[in-house]
Amino acid sequence: MKLMVGLLACGAMVAGIGLAQAAPPKQVAQCAGCHGQNGMGNPSAGFPALAGQPTGHLEQQLYAFKDGSRRTGIMKGFANALSAADRKAIADYYHGLPVVNPASLPAAPKDDLGARLAMHGVGAGTAKAIPACDSCHGDGGRGQGPLFPRLAGQPAQYLEGQLTAWQNGSRNEGKVHIMQDIAEKLSPK
Repeated sequence: MKLMVGLLACGAMVAGIGLAQAAPPKQVAQCAGCHGQNGMGNPSAGFPALAGQPTGHLEQQLYAFKDGSRRTGIMKGFANALSAADRKAIADYYHGLPVVNPASLPAAPKDDLGARLAMHGVGAGTAKAIPACDSCHGDGGRGQGPLFPRLAGQPAQYLEGQLTAWQNGSRNEGKVHIMQDIAEKLSPK
């Protein structure tokens, strides 16, 4: 019987079906109030989707809330109570949740300024150059590698708020300051 269960589990994973995830860490009950039971956020309130985001990115963000390099009152109080093991468990949990396929989301108009910035950037070769968001965050903003989160499917209100936070210094995590440098070049439009 054990062999049969093992073979079924392997077959399900190979087929991409995925099995039920382990029970969530106890702190996730608090997260769900804003980020949803399924981790897909709350677009109308501007709360981001956490499902499927890279573990390293999620851990780093929780630490940034705790150490104050990313300032958000609600998250600071929550993050202060988390140990490194708690941050890892929460990040692992949300990383393992399924994501709404960004391809099923409505596409931005191709002549839209935001779409041009995201896909192509502007001003290549100049001091005011803004690289394409996709160059780090992956094709269509689907995320790339362990530290570049998925932007596709995130609430526009959330993304705009984060760009503003980088501009005004209330989001300042990271040693390289890539996003601060980019955000400083963006107009409100």
